[in-house]
Amino acid sequence: MTRKFLCMFILLASPCMALAQDRVTGRESYHFDKAHTNIMWFVSHIGFSSSMGQFMDYDGQIILDFDQPELSSVRITINTASLMTGSEKFDAKIKSAEFLDVEKYPTATFISKKVTLLEDNQAKVEGDFTLHGQTRPLTLKVRLNKRAMDIQQNIMRTGYSVKTTFRRSRWGMGHYLPFIGDNVIIRIEAEALINP
Repeated sequence: MTRKFLCMFILLASPCMALAQDRVTGRESYHFDKAHTNIMWFVSHIGFSSSMGQFMDYDGQIILDFDQPELSSVRITINTASLMTGSEKFDAKIKSAEFLDVEKYPTATFISKKVTLLEDNQAKVEGDFTLHGQTRPLTLKVRLNKRAMDIQQNIMRTGYSVKTTFRRSRWGMGHYLPFIGDNVIIRIEAEALINP
């Protein structure tokens, strides 16, 4: 029974897998699955704890190049006003001109420029991070968790864990230093679906 099911699965999945990867370039293009993606930030609150929040609205594209992995890329655009911490008062403070100034700078973007493959499905992704009207280099540590066919949707799905740290003062947000931490940790747990 198990063998019969496996054979049926291979027959059903094979045509989709063949279409998912371009036979000429070996490239796959993905968009974020927002139902299974979280963009989170953490910053020290006077050393007592790490305050955290999420960005709820974002868009972007991931391109995997299997023939030349170094040509893979990622682009992320975040709606800064979509920040949410669970406290409306705290949200308003971070969105104000003292920090993100979301009215003046409604988006933050990361555009990769270089991908370096490491061991254990990990990569170093270097790029330009634009925040608060300033663009500076930023490096992401990325781990490809899984790439497989989503049987329910009959489409290829990938999953990633991403981490980076930056100093907010370098992007012009130095208010309340050193009481509020300068180092901002970004963690992204993302899933992406292949573009039709």
